[in-house]
Amino acid sequence: MTAVKSSGNVFADLGFNAEEAANLKLRSQLMIEVDKALIEQKLTQQAAAKALGISQPRVSDLLRGKADKFTIDSLVNILTRLGHEVTMRIA
Repeated sequence: MTAVKSSGNVFADLGFNAEEAANLKLRSQLMIEVDKALIEQKLTQQAAAKALGISQPRVSDLLRGKADKFTIDSLVNILTRLGHEVTMRIA
């Protein structure tokens, strides 16, 4: 078994093209922040759904990391509803 150093983007390392890898990485980072916010605010899935204006199954999808079900826009909106300011830095 050979170890290979990561590029810093697991999605690129898995073979996704550059655009898709960047998009998946960003969505994953946003989803992690949503998860942290829900834990910090001690919201149940049902309470989170009500606060966010989405269904409980949608909250479940978020917490299960189903990135394909969420756009970057929707994740930014969710974080904003949770009281977080979302900023972007391009490197």
